[in-house]
Amino acid sequence: MKAIIILLSIFLTLTTAAQISPAKNYKNMKNYSIDSAAIAGVLNNAYFKGIYEGDVALLGSIYYEGTLLFGDVKGQPYYKTLAQYLEGVKNRQSPKDSGKPFSGDIIAIEIVNSIAVAKVQVKMYDFFYFELLSFHKFNEKWLIVNKMISDVQQ
Repeated sequence: MKAIIILLSIFLTLTTAAQISPAKNYKNMKNYSIDSAAIAGVLNNAYFKGIYEGDVALLGSIYYEGTLLFGDVKGQPYYKTLAQYLEGVKNRQSPKDSGKPFSGDIIAIEIVNSIAVAKVQVKMYDFFYFELLSFHKFNEKWLIVNKMISDVQQ
């Protein structure tokens, strides 16, 4: 009987701990909603739009100047500085001009105080990217401080 009570107690403790979300730990739920909407706005109005249109100025406005990009593309390691990435965007045909399908979708946004991670998917050309974008809030503005990507099978 003691074993059942102990197991039940452990189960309830683990279940309760697993249900705690970042939003519940966030100091102010109102700010969480505002910050989540702000990050979604950065993603929809600048990140996806900038990639689609090849707008280097727009993209540059949402990245911290020291941002690094890591990942793999077609199974090969991928590493670029922000300057290298923006130069690549500048010198390629934009998805908009190519006439090929493009989509950018937000999967999730997790926020803890002044840091956040957005999980997104970007489909362009023959690529389907899964991306993790780290954000930091600077002077009330959310900026991307790290980008990790992987080209995955559709």
